[in-house]
Amino acid sequence: MASRLLRAVVLGPPGSGKGTVCERIAKSFGLQHLSSGHFLRENIRASSGFPRTLVQAEALNRICELDLVISLNIPFETLKDRLSARWIHPTSGRVYNLEFNPPQVHGVDDITGEPLIQREDDKPEAVAARLRKYKDATKSVIELYKSRGVLHSFSGTETNKIWPYVYTLVSSKVSPIHTEEED
Repeated sequence: MASRLLRAVVLGPPGSGKGTVCERIAKSFGLQHLSSGHFLRENIRASSGFPRTLVQAEALNRICELDLVISLNIPFETLKDRLSARWIHPTSGRVYNLEFNPPQVHGVDDITGEPLIQREDDKPEAVAARLRKYKDATKSVIELYKSRGVLHSFSGTETNKIWPYVYTLVSSKVSPIHTEEED
């Protein structure tokens, strides 16, 4: 079987749904999701996810040419609400949201029964600073990918409403193994 390759980056501020979109792309198109969180967990904790700066984007370009860059644009208030309601199982990285993906038992991981935590930077007082930092750091990255013609921006407040447009875009680059209706 021929290997399927799509070199894509999904950009978006904290809480924008990057992980969800990547999981859906991987499932729908039979691709492997290489999460920066998986490989760079310590860098993510240090707020140095990849590529968030122009230097990082240019370094990535020297390694490979991207097929597309997906930028998720979510309103500030939506992000603030999502992040403030986010709780994490620290060992596995499973993420829960009290609004739309709550744990079965409040404060407890569904699988292990271990306590969930709220990261310091997900607490309401830290969210605004994180979002400003992301916007400032990635502005030049967004412009770079826009100038190269690989940037595709999607705006909205719900991943489920953005997903059909992302699906259509990715379908133009690689054939799906599952139809959108099956997902």
